Amino acid sequence: MRCIRSSVWRWLLAAPVVVSLWSCSSGSADSNLVEATSLLDVELVRPTLSADRQHELEQDLEDARVRHLRQPDEMAAIWHGRRLGYLGRYREAIAVYGQALEEFPDSYRLRRHRGHRYLTIRELELAEEDLRVASKLAESFDDQLEEDGAPNSAGVPRSTTHSNIEYHRGLGLFVQGRWQEALPVWQRCLEFSRINDDMFVAAAYWNVLTHWRLGQDDQASKLLAEIREQMDLLENHDYHALLRLFQGSLSEAEILERQGEGALENATLGFGLGAWHLHHGRESRALEIFEEVVAGSFWPAFGCLASEAELARHQD
Repeated sequence: MRCIRSSVWRWLLAAPVVVSLWSCSSGSADSNLVEATSLLDVELVRPTLSADRQHELEQDLEDARVRHLRQPDEMAAIWHGRRLGYLGRYREAIAVYGQALEEFPDSYRLRRHRGHRYLTIRELELAEEDLRVASKLAESFDDQLEEDGAPNSAGVPRSTTHSNIEYHRGLGLFVQGRWQEALPVWQRCLEFSRINDDMFVAAAYWNVLTHWRLGQDDQASKLLAEIREQMDLLENHDYHALLRLFQGSLSEAEILERQGEGALENATLGFGLGAWHLHHGRESRALEIFEEVVAGSFWPAFGCLASEAELARHQD
């Protein structure tokens, strides 16, 4: 991937935010708005935001940029990059993290966030390297809750740095079809994720899918037995619903009723439903669902990335 030079970096840090209007269409897209190329070789441009939401996020970014300019430490760089990411400016976020890593080369937090954004733009090998190094560097540090940039309704952070490192690392291996390598990473993620039910259902979901791909249905069933109808969830309701589908306590119709609530939810539920059909031998139906997810409106969702990977595998 091409790096943004230090002169551009200085502009990113010092220049005021410029408000822009974006298009989601891949046809006749402004090349400056293309953030990635999908695993199906389709250009992906920055997602559309409502005017109010864009204004809010632009102000958050400006505050983070100024803070980073005044105090260029590790956490200021992380929040500068995160605020760029929330605006869909993923390559700029990666540049911010990369420049900060020149000053803080042993920062597992910076590598965790850059690895996440490499996944978003489909640079899977670069993501894998960052997250592998982040996992190694983090070993000697205690796990900590991560503050949310887009808090849940209760304003209570649920994820941790260590669980996020392993989550994104496992996802990158999963979408590459490297399930044997992904399994111990997901199991490590599960260990860190037992801190609360939100993190547990997210890690359990990907563990189950990985067990299925390896033909380990018994291990998947043991994990599904831990899923209860009532759990202490603030965020990951869709993962919980999919796990209940997998264990047989929810129907496909009930999952379909949940769709339409939002683009991210559609991608999450869509990929999980497709993976369930694929596991049970209904390949044509699974592929139809994956195609629907990819045609949706929010390509940065990991459900969209995973759906692209499944369709790409079936094209080979």
